[in-house]
Parts: sequence; structure tokens; C-alpha cells
Amino acid sequence: MKTPLFAALAVASLASSVLASEDIADQYPQSELYSKPVEVIPHVFSAIGATAPPGYDNAGHNNNLSFIVTSEGVVVINAGASNALAAALHAEIKAETDQPVVLVINENGQGHAMLGNGYWRDLGVDVLAHEDAIAEVQKNGDFILQRMQSYNGDRAGDTRVEPANLSFADSYEVTLGGVDIQVLHLGPAHDPGDTQVWIPQWQIMIAGDIAFHERMLPIFPHTCTSCWMETWVDKLEPLAPTYVIPGHGHPTNLAQLRRYTYDYLADLRAKVGAHIDEGGDLAGAYYVDQEAWRGLDTFDELATKNAGRVFEEMEWE
Repeated sequence: MKTPLFAALAVASLASSVLASEDIADQYPQSELYSKPVEVIPHVFSAIGATAPPGYDNAGHNNNLSFIVTSEGVVVINAGASNALAAALHAEIKAETDQPVVLVINENGQGHAMLGNGYWRDLGVDVLAHEDAIAEVQKNGDFILQRMQSYNGDRAGDTRVEPANLSFADSYEVTLGGVDIQVLHLGPAHDPGDTQVWIPQWQIMIAGDIAFHERMLPIFPHTCTSCWMETWVDKLEPLAPTYVIPGHGHPTNLAQLRRYTYDYLADLRAKVGAHIDEGGDLAGAYYVDQEAWRGLDTFDELATKNAGRVFEEMEWE
């Protein structure tokens, strides 16, 4: 068995900028995947995506594609941004185990979570997603596909929109080979239907987009940042996982992810709130001080957008 990532790297060191990869076009050029899967803890693997925006060079693999190996089958978390990415991940799974993939879980309704669903469904594998994520795919799936095709060109292949065929509202549990896997929707966070996969006996959570690491999180027009923070404090932290695979960035611990997720949201809301209290407008909100976060990948793409969206949210609070 390969040395688990956490045995090779101290958890605290995972914040090091040497692991951030915004400026590295492709870490695994012989594969459609951006990086080769690593064994985070025994039996849990993750192919860590680029911390840059999705593009042709990274084939849209800018999130984490994970899988859990049991003696009764493999569970995959995230279908990938295309059929080609799904197939590449499947090839890596088959190199690790003879067990078949029995379930794919979409962490939300974004393209890099679900556009590979068609590959898995064609193999007869069930795909599970939260009911809100499925609604998002049904409403905006064609636009999400077109956006992927626009940056991915020939790498988009025959990818199609295929919503998950299984849904859940609050939680969904599956036991395979004595491993109890809890699929949770802890509450509103980054995107509709954000999903967390929790294995209590191994103390590991595949957190999805409730948690970001090494790159700046994006705030969408529909994101409720106060709700996200409430979900974090009231539902995520009480579970106290030892190991966490975030939606973006390398695996680490919950305290490190709080720094780059909750603390960033709290700081931005405080800065925008002070701006509003001083009578500031939307134009000025774009320029509130975010220098403390400049070291995060995607800062240049997202910082001003995030500030404007938080202003639009907070002016009505």
C-alpha cells in the first residue's frame, strides 16, 4: 500500500505555498487528470485539482475527485467535468483495486461535480446528489455544459448533461465492506445542494465546497455567506473530523480550512459591513481591504467580485 499523504506530510505543512498550483498547467500530463490520485488515509484517495480556474490546460479538473475503496465496491465523490475526466479517474481506480465502482456522489450541481455523470451512468453505476443540486442541473445544465465546451474544446468530447438518478434531502447512508459512509447536507453553504461525505470510523470527511484551501473561494450571486458561516459553526465543526479533503486544495485539518473559508468570510463581511455603516456604495465596496488574502490562488480573479456580492447581500440584512 502506498504511503498515505498524511504520513508523508505533516498536516500543518499543507498550507505551504509550494503545494498551491495555480501556476502549474498540468501535474500529470500523461492523464486527463490534473494530478495523480494520492492515498490520503488508507483506502481513501483523491486526485487534487488545480487551484486555477478551469481551462483547457487543466481540462476542467480544478476540484478534488475522490474515491473510497472497500471490500464490497468503490464509492466515487465527483463525476468530473467531462466524460474524459471520469474515464481517467476510473482508470486510476482500476489500477488500485479490482472492486467495481458501485456509487458516484456529486458534491453539488456544478460542472466539475456532475458533467461526468453520463460516463458512469452508461456503465450502470448509480449517481447520487442532493435534491437541490439535481434541481440546479435540470435548470442550468445546458448552460454549464456549454461553458465547459467553450474552454475545453476537443477535450469536451461527447460529454452530456445527465442528472443524478438518486436523490436525498438531509442524509443518505450506505455501508460497504463494514465501512459506514454518511452522505450529508449540513445546510446552506457555497452552492445549492452542497454535500459532505463523512466516515466516522476513519475520522475523515470529504467536505465538498463547504471548505476551501490554498485558493480564494468564489461567492456566487445566490450564495448566502451568513448561512454558510452558520452551517460551518453549528453543523460542521461539531463533527470534528481529523482529516478533511476540501472541495478545492490539498487535504488538511479542519482548523486550517476554517482559516481559509470561515475566517475569510468573516473578515470580508466585517470589512463590507464597516463600509456600509460609513455610507459606502457598491462601487466603493469592490475596494475594501483584502490584502491579507492576496497570497491565495485566484485572488486576482475573485476578490473584487466577492466584495461586491457580499455588499449586495449585506445591504438587505
